[in-house]
Amino acid sequence: MKKTRRTLTGVAVLGVSALLLSGCSAGAAESDPDTLKLWHFESETSAMGIAWEEAIKVFEEETGATVEFEEKSFEQIRSTASQVLNSNEAPDILEYNKGNATAGLLASQGLLTDLDEAVAEYGWDDALAPSLQTTARYDEDGIMGSGPFYGVPNYGEFVEVYYNKDMFEANGLAVPTTLAEFESVMKAFTDKGITPLAESAAEYPLGQLWYQLALTKADRSFVDDYQTYTGDIDWSGPELTYATETIKDWTDAGYISTDATGFKAEDAGTAFINGTYPIFYSGSWWHNRFTTEVSDFEWGTFLFPEAEMSPGSAGNMWVVPEKAANKDLAYEFIDITMRPEIQALIGNNGGIPVAADTADITDPKSQELIGNFNTLTEQDGIAFYPDWPTATFYDELNAGLQELINDTKSPAEVNEQLGGQYQSGVDDIVG
Repeated sequence: MKKTRRTLTGVAVLGVSALLLSGCSAGAAESDPDTLKLWHFESETSAMGIAWEEAIKVFEEETGATVEFEEKSFEQIRSTASQVLNSNEAPDILEYNKGNATAGLLASQGLLTDLDEAVAEYGWDDALAPSLQTTARYDEDGIMGSGPFYGVPNYGEFVEVYYNKDMFEANGLAVPTTLAEFESVMKAFTDKGITPLAESAAEYPLGQLWYQLALTKADRSFVDDYQTYTGDIDWSGPELTYATETIKDWTDAGYISTDATGFKAEDAGTAFINGTYPIFYSGSWWHNRFTTEVSDFEWGTFLFPEAEMSPGSAGNMWVVPEKAANKDLAYEFIDITMRPEIQALIGNNGGIPVAADTADITDPKSQELIGNFNTLTEQDGIAFYPDWPTATFYDELNAGLQELINDTKSPAEVNEQLGGQYQSGVDDIVG
């Protein structure tokens, strides 16, 4: 069967806008039992785009149905989802972003299908580590971590240490396995006039390092309390005190440059690419870029020393609108995307599959990347991101850490400020 590919641009966008303004929300989408209407926003050359293209071929061959695929941008789906999914224009399946403010919101509005029966029938929960299930399940208020499944994650992401192998070797340094060894490595570089850490305090990298330091002293209950409001967070407790004090100590020692206050993530990442800094702690989303852009040195990765957990999460999810006309076809498609051979396409094209057989991954750097991710998931080590709890905490955390490394506020003052901002945002959500 030949699939239909349509791109929603120009006049089509105006048409959808007119539909939304007209308030058309009654009834399910028109039903053609032999057609699966699918939306996703992955490019054709991305790891997920390549995998989903093959999944579409397999689906059509096995079911005899046709896939009507509409290419959407992330922003098109994000900005119109609530209205479109409540209309007769709803697709049968779409890729959607995880989190309380996105999938959780749609679930709480009754716009997504409860997938518990399909999850049980196909066994998708057996393929997903507990921490990856967190962003797929939402309670009646749309808060992640409990309640029914409303999505099935496609892929994963996490934060790890990238390092310049040539600079390590030139300085007689080995990959550290403890925090003490990690600090010794950084001191060895500063003793030679080299700032070891590529950092950005204007955007996410320093906040993720701060959270990682807290995680070295934390357990899963701390993460649950912090991320899903199951308990109170002590901002003068050992986890967050250690994180903030260590960022200050590392800045004072020269491991982090005070120039990082003005650096964005792109600045830090390109400085690592250029060989200016030997270490960059950041996300798996950089991996493919380093593979293609680093040409002057060898690089590798390792998990943060002495940490059972790291920032990360499942990626975006397949969701099925409540008004979908062909839910059973949607479930069959999801199941095909979870097969090892489809998941392997993600892994061999620079992504992180959630259910691949590592023996099917052939590229050495991809093997290392996926091996690190699997190590985390096997020990329930995916701990989400520091800014997730509230809508404003990303900017508040960046600002607090900028004040910390600028030495305009002490670690205790920064934690007091962040604690108040965090709690105010949580109170707005849970009352």
